[in-house]
Amino acid sequence: MPEQIEKKAVINRLKRIEGQVRGLQQMIEQERSCEEVMTQVSAVVSALQRVSELVARRYAYRCISEVTESGKTDAIDALIENIIKLGGSK
Repeated sequence: MPEQIEKKAVINRLKRIEGQVRGLQQMIEQERSCEEVMTQVSAVVSALQRVSELVARRYAYRCISEVTESGKTDAIDALIENIIKLGGSK
């Protein structure tokens, strides 16, 4: 997927997530049921996870491309560190 299209897709997802979070805030202010609130929280978490995956995938492609072009492995080391951090957040 071309980078500009991919960037736009991520931004659109983030805007939807922003709307979901605002909706969640309103639900809490309105004292909606715990089940409804938790369902919305789950939806937000899932949406953020998907954005995280998209961003991580693009970052990985960039790092690999950089190593291929330059031969320097620093980008791969940074990629590995970020994968470890991302995996540790679960």
